[in-house]
Amino acid sequence: MSLQDQFAQAQIDSKNLSERPDNMTLLKIYALYKQAANGDVSGERPGFTDMIGRAKFDAWDQLKGTSQEDAMQQYVDLIEELKG
Repeated sequence: MSLQDQFAQAQIDSKNLSERPDNMTLLKIYALYKQAANGDVSGERPGFTDMIGRAKFDAWDQLKGTSQEDAMQQYVDLIEELKG
């Protein structure tokens, strides 16, 4: 199975986890997905009134420079780990 196929399957699996991950893990899942799908963060950092948007932006920004393939593999590995 190609990495692209594994990534697509992990996206499906992420919606069917038996337990909801904690917020830090959810941010990591989001950031890895965005890095894998879109590459480095783009756009403006949300203002201080948008705490969730700001946290998501910052989590994605921390992955700057990570290749899309590496982010895909980390995403797949994290979802597999969460599936237990």
